Amino acid sequence: MEEFMRYYEKVYPQMYRTALYYMRNCQEAEDAVQDAALTAYEKFYQLKDREKFAPWIMQILVNRCRRRMKDWFRREEDIQNISVSAERALSRETDFAMAAAVKQVFWELKEEERLIVALSVFGGYTSQEIAGIMKQNHSTVRSRYRRALQKMKKRLEV
Repeated sequence: MEEFMRYYEKVYPQMYRTALYYMRNCQEAEDAVQDAALTAYEKFYQLKDREKFAPWIMQILVNRCRRRMKDWFRREEDIQNISVSAERALSRETDFAMAAAVKQVFWELKEEERLIVALSVFGGYTSQEIAGIMKQNHSTVRSRYRRALQKMKKRLEV
């Protein structure tokens, strides 16, 4: 338990930021992080290389976020209502217009592009680590990351 908590405390801020940008809702992000932490704790004994804890738990988190998003769409809830708390948090930022534009452009990306950008920018992961988390080729992740940033830049320039 103590060993798990040491590793978890180090990665929690990255997990929460990633889940928040993925889910667009504080409560849903917290729930996704808790679900991922519980699953990781239950399977911690299976992790042979403790140095790979962060990418391993992030993969669990990404899967939880995806599952929660699918559940939202199945229930046919209005996603606009879910993001009200995120919009309130935005209003406190100093440069509201730019932050809103960046977030809008971020959400216009494809799901996979959003995930790559979120893991890199908010989670601080390298393209090599993201490739491991997403089970994709390293060069594919780098290309998609570059293209996603180019799309965002192009949309922000308009």
